[in-house]
Amino acid sequence: MSSNAPISSGRFLFCWYLRAGSVFKPPTHTVAKKLWPRGPCRRTLNAVLQSSRTNSNFFRVLGVDPAAAGATGYGVIESDGRHCRMLRFGALRATRKSPEHFPERLREIHAMLSDLIEEFEPQGVAVESVFTALNMKTALKLAEVRGVVLLAAAQQNIPVHSYSPREVKACVAGYGHAGKEQMQLMVRALLGMSETPEPADAADALAVALCHIQAAQFRARLDAGAARVTADHDSATTRRGIHSRSAASRIPLLR
Repeated sequence: MSSNAPISSGRFLFCWYLRAGSVFKPPTHTVAKKLWPRGPCRRTLNAVLQSSRTNSNFFRVLGVDPAAAGATGYGVIESDGRHCRMLRFGALRATRKSPEHFPERLREIHAMLSDLIEEFEPQGVAVESVFTALNMKTALKLAEVRGVVLLAAAQQNIPVHSYSPREVKACVAGYGHAGKEQMQLMVRALLGMSETPEPADAADALAVALCHIQAAQFRARLDAGAARVTADHDSATTRRGIHSRSAASRIPLLR
């Protein structure tokens, strides 16, 4: 049965699709996605893929983890203010641990640190302080090892900075009671190393160096801010003095 009633455009298109044997696909509407603004990028410590040549723009630190009976760890780190990389790390183990050979061990530690300082020319030496929970005998021996470290740095006119184990752990791992394995993983991540630093004494020395680099950067920002405030205060005082003299020169003199 035919009808003369007008067919709307939508119904006409639908009937034409059916007659042509095509599959009808209704028009799709794409909804625009809302793009949220990205936040500021965080500054992290990453590995620097550059040569190991001495550069005046880099800040080198020799980190030392002294030990009375075990291995004395060392690590050299270089930083440009934004990134850090490892130059060398290791540990000096005691070949003979008897008390009569302890002076010889001190001489070996001094010779090793002197060679490292002469080779890498660091701007600072960071050493872990004496742990207060040690017994008196172990603390005295550890203090003697730290004295050798201070002597090797003083002979080259290099400043020495001391940090407690809790300060180092809080700075590197974010937790003052972090374990050895956690510190090794954090040092590996911060320095972009392909392998976990072994032994743990060497990883602790690298952590001490990282702690000093972050502390030095923080002190540099504080000094720069204080210098900026002082400069602004001096310039404001100078402007007020010039304005006062110009205003006084416009006052007529009384006769």
